[in-house]
Amino acid sequence: MATAPIYCTHKELKRVFPQLDEFDNKAPIYGWEETGTSNLYLARNAGLVTVLFAGGEDLGDPEANSGVVNVNGEWYYDSDLDTVYYFNSASNPSDLLMEAGEDFTTLVTQFRTDASRYLDSKLDPNLPANQFKDKSGNFDYMIIRTTALLCAALMIRASDPTSEMASAFMAEAQENVDALNNGRAGLSWQNTSDSSKGVVRDVTYTGTVRPVDTRGHYSGTYDLIKIKIDTTGGAIGTATYSVWTKDGDKLGMNEGNKVVTTEIINGDYQALAGGLQVRFSGTDFDSTAALNDIWEVEVQGYTEEVDTNSLKPIRMTRRA
Repeated sequence: MATAPIYCTHKELKRVFPQLDEFDNKAPIYGWEETGTSNLYLARNAGLVTVLFAGGEDLGDPEANSGVVNVNGEWYYDSDLDTVYYFNSASNPSDLLMEAGEDFTTLVTQFRTDASRYLDSKLDPNLPANQFKDKSGNFDYMIIRTTALLCAALMIRASDPTSEMASAFMAEAQENVDALNNGRAGLSWQNTSDSSKGVVRDVTYTGTVRPVDTRGHYSGTYDLIKIKIDTTGGAIGTATYSVWTKDGDKLGMNEGNKVVTTEIINGDYQALAGGLQVRFSGTDFDSTAALNDIWEVEVQGYTEEVDTNSLKPIRMTRRA
């Protein structure tokens, strides 16, 4: 069975919540006393101990029972007696920082998983989770940030249920969820009302002239149109560009079908593809286009269904 995805990494969580390391949820254990066995100590009423730490060091897996705890660093938790046993021939555990907790990476992974599943439950079921990724295979930042906010709130509330910081994180996460559910925020896979105008992205850009605007509406279905400074670089009026669109086997970025060949850039709106035009501009009057600079224009057809919009349904009633 496939594992449900976790929508943010440990590093992405840390960028949203820099204080992450302060919330490791370790609990100190006090009241150590010697048992009848030399160097073997116990602490009663310890609470559940799944991992024991001594001075911040993870002591590893527990032993099978208290009778085999006889090497420095070994320990065992007796759940029936709520008692933890610890062996140390060099130091009394009362002089050490003894804590119960979990491995921090494991703990963070569990909270990230919980936050991801919580987000799944809050989002509109019509938003398919398998399309939360962009075309590069990365989760959309809206999904990453919302998951990280939820994760931070859950971690803080595990130790401080009334935290104002946690409430602020949760409030921002809820705003994001509402925006996604109401269509006020879009994900990269969604076809928006202006997708037919195209989105221009730099692929290779070393010059100072680039496509800055498009106009019109794309008449096809979908394409990644390729624009390339082809044959001649230089200033506007000298440099030339070519355009490729999809053919029966590949998209425009894979140079399927060449539809514009070495057209001189004039600074006005010029032919692109499928009813679209493109305009080039530079940073100043001396700007030049660099030979072999490349851009992609991602477009959806204007007749394609729009996945998100700001329109809301209105309930109509007949009145006398």
